[in-house]
Amino acid sequence: MSTEASRTAPAPGALLLCRAEPESVGPAAQLLHERMLLTPAGAEWSVLVPEGTPWLHGGEPVERVVTGWATALAVSAPWPVLAVWWDADRGGFTLASGFRRPVGYDWLGDGIPAGEDEAMRTFAARLGLDPVLDMQALDALTKPDSAADARARVRGLLAVLTRAGVALPAGLAPGEPADRLSEAARAHPQARIVEWPGGREAVRARLAAVDRGRLGPWLPWSGDPRARALAFAQVAAGLPLTVWGVRRRSGGWVVAGALLVAHGALGLAYGIVRPRD
Repeated sequence: MSTEASRTAPAPGALLLCRAEPESVGPAAQLLHERMLLTPAGAEWSVLVPEGTPWLHGGEPVERVVTGWATALAVSAPWPVLAVWWDADRGGFTLASGFRRPVGYDWLGDGIPAGEDEAMRTFAARLGLDPVLDMQALDALTKPDSAADARARVRGLLAVLTRAGVALPAGLAPGEPADRLSEAARAHPQARIVEWPGGREAVRARLAAVDRGRLGPWLPWSGDPRARALAFAQVAAGLPLTVWGVRRRSGGWVVAGALLVAHGALGLAYGIVRPRD
């Protein structure tokens, strides 16, 4: 790689966009065990900016790390999570929503599409985007364009999402290094730090996050059989996912599986851990 290319190649980075208010996102994000900055990002949207860069130290690509984070958040909350990521060679996104398989698309560093067109259609459908106007704009991102590199493609994706209410704070742009992203997030007047509180406070935070999600009969304290069935399903799905992540040495998927197990266990044991009035 030439010296000029080295200067222009973006450092690996990522943003997590959640379709929920910060008050709902904060408690859920604590269980990722990662220090992040949380700010509003438009009407009914929030953005999480990782303060650390585990992909630089653990040998795992940024795409895999943030996909695990997005999946872990989405399976424990009633709102979708969109991870946008980039490194020196590629850029792309992953959308996680509930227990459905995450959908994603990526571009090579020079902007050449490297995903499947069907993924874009699924992405639009899951976010409820306009099937005509928005889909036309998304379809253009899957076509060759010699003037657009991977960063421009991700920015194009975020531009489409402005019609769905996304409005990122100034400075949070694909391709920016982690320190600049953190600095831009801190400058927002409503920014706050999200980190693992530990112990009983973590349990209370998780219960508070689920409570604000308006899950009705699925809530652990509702007494509805569906709540207990959901808790069992989360444990049953989380255990093999954790084992698979360990075998693949994928920290992101280990986190996703562990969070599923923890959330299911909390649901089953709620009668024990619930604070008494």
